[in-house]
Amino acid sequence: MPNGFTNIPLPPNEPIYGYAPGSPERAKLDEAVKELSKGGYDVPLIIGGKEIRTGDTGEIRCPHNHDLQLGVYHKGTEEHVQAAADSCRAAAKAWADTPWEERASVFLKAAELLATKYRYVVNAATMLGQSKNAFQAEIDSACELIDFWRFNSYYTTFIYNDQPSSPTGLMNRVEYRPLEGFVFAVTPFNFTSIAGNLPTAPALMGGTAIWKPASSSMFSAYFLMQILREAGLPDGVINMVPGRGANIGTPAMNHPELAGIHFTGSTNTFQTMWRTVGENITKYKSYPRIVGETGGKDYIFVHPSADMDAVLIAAVRGAFEYQGQKCSAASRMYVPKSLWPALKERMIEEIKTIKVGNPAEYSTFMGAVIDKAAFDSITSYIDFAKEADDAEIVAGGTYDGSKGWFVDPTVIETSNPFFKTMSEEIFGPVLTVHPYDDDKIDETIDALDKASPYALTGAIFARDRLVINYLKDALTNTAGNFYINDKPTGAVVGQQPFGGGRASGTNDKAGSYMNLLRWVSVRTIKENFVPPTGDYRYPYMKD
Repeated sequence: MPNGFTNIPLPPNEPIYGYAPGSPERAKLDEAVKELSKGGYDVPLIIGGKEIRTGDTGEIRCPHNHDLQLGVYHKGTEEHVQAAADSCRAAAKAWADTPWEERASVFLKAAELLATKYRYVVNAATMLGQSKNAFQAEIDSACELIDFWRFNSYYTTFIYNDQPSSPTGLMNRVEYRPLEGFVFAVTPFNFTSIAGNLPTAPALMGGTAIWKPASSSMFSAYFLMQILREAGLPDGVINMVPGRGANIGTPAMNHPELAGIHFTGSTNTFQTMWRTVGENITKYKSYPRIVGETGGKDYIFVHPSADMDAVLIAAVRGAFEYQGQKCSAASRMYVPKSLWPALKERMIEEIKTIKVGNPAEYSTFMGAVIDKAAFDSITSYIDFAKEADDAEIVAGGTYDGSKGWFVDPTVIETSNPFFKTMSEEIFGPVLTVHPYDDDKIDETIDALDKASPYALTGAIFARDRLVINYLKDALTNTAGNFYINDKPTGAVVGQQPFGGGRASGTNDKAGSYMNLLRWVSVRTIKENFVPPTGDYRYPYMKD
């Protein structure tokens, strides 16, 4: 084996393509969308490198066009989970023994493949299968996932270089071993980048994974597996097993070799998984690492000194980009009563210009919500607000599920800081505004803190530096990602490690070395070059 310290330099963030009219990237994306729209894709399970088609299939359809079927995906069973666990076990030793720089090279190559050969394919798959517009797909399925793979590879260098001191006569060192068993990676529909990161982060550190993608994002997941296989990931290191939650999750969490869970999704699901691990704790070979990022009730707090132009743009983008289907999306806003009338008028006019429709059309700002279940849930909140005495809809409030699952950008105004839509996660394009008395900042902050169990992202807007510092300290525990004079969305790998506390998750900060540390088990080794001999007695024991 060659000797040498491999250096992976700090990478730059992947540049975001603009897709301007007449640009070559726009033409290539259009071509990919056209090609993928032909459909006919048959997405298998992938276990031990083998494609498995069970015949129990689910349809892959465009959320914004029910009539367009892109293909089908095959669903797994308990039998396939067991086969995937066996495959992880078979691959584990050779992969763990592979030098770390060789493992990193797989994901660095995957990043290059995504940045070049597969960029437009994966973006198009995300646009069609998850109803993202070109820009939202670009920053997610291309740039963020490329960044995850490059930055995670870089972070391994200073994790492995973090070694203890060694006094004269001793050598101390630590080994960062992969977890003993498989990691169960459960990924959401809303970010292709998260789908790519959750199973690959533990794999980069030498572990193996069973990956359950969201059923509503199987189109893009299929292409991610193609990239990883082409990049040289050995068979069995990551096994893709889609299917119903109970059919895949229950046997995975009952398996004695479960070593960890890497999860992004709903709070209820995560709490159920945590409870199941607790009930099964005596079954496992080790204590599973549980890492999860769940829901959010993300806020914008506006101080009377705020720049209202900045507030307007932050509210519209933060609440309505990708139909509000971001864990970080602005869902509640607190505005001084003195500023709200003017801001409301401007917001209503701005929202009228938002185009809701086919995300493949470049003038579209919002596509459709992901499926009928989401559509029904989101619209139930809108209908509730329509009937409430202490709230009114001031913009939007309309929806249409006849052709696609379209919900128009909606703003609700309420006098009640604990109103239902101020407290519960909606996960759709609904922003609730509570106008507060200008002189009741402290009381409003207290209501903000207590209205929701979540603590993922939050933003404050103010010009006064003393006010900014005061709000930052007063809201310390309300958000794991806190923004000053910016919208509460758009965390960038390597710049803003992402995650929240309270009911929003374990705050293990995806996009940083902190997350990767959860996927290793450290062994400390002490070697004594001059062991003691002669007499067991210490000097203090002598007369």
